[in-house]
Amino acid sequence: MNITTRIAKKEDCPRLLELVHELALFEKAPEEVTVTLKEFEDAGFGEKPVWKAFVAEVDEVIIGFALYYVRYSTWKGCRMYLEDLIITEAMRGKGVGKLLFSELIAEAKTLGFSGMVWQVLDWNEPAINFYKKYEASIDAGWLNASLSREQLLKL
Repeated sequence: MNITTRIAKKEDCPRLLELVHELALFEKAPEEVTVTLKEFEDAGFGEKPVWKAFVAEVDEVIIGFALYYVRYSTWKGCRMYLEDLIITEAMRGKGVGKLLFSELIAEAKTLGFSGMVWQVLDWNEPAINFYKKYEASIDAGWLNASLSREQLLKL
């Protein structure tokens, strides 16, 4: 099997969203995906793109992707924030994640980021074990906080 990686293109967005929905099912939160295809495309390829992604393909079919954006830390400076590393279920354990993670590491080095950060669910043992292979620090001391669009509109 020949797995290739490349930078995502706008035409990839429908497939990337399919994988986002697959991840949401895996994470037991399918109703949480509310972004539209147009919003997703505009955020990555519009006038002011905010994300970049690498895709992995087999026979020109996208089987995974890694999407990141730049996060600024007042303590550390510019950092890569890995929003999602998604591999379709049938292709997990075949080295796809390693290929995509390597692309991210190379990109972070090239762009001079002060580091790379991401979140992983505490019950997702396969993902935690994957990141531990890279000697990643996994901090249990932080809680996630957010406001939804609906909550923002009420304020």
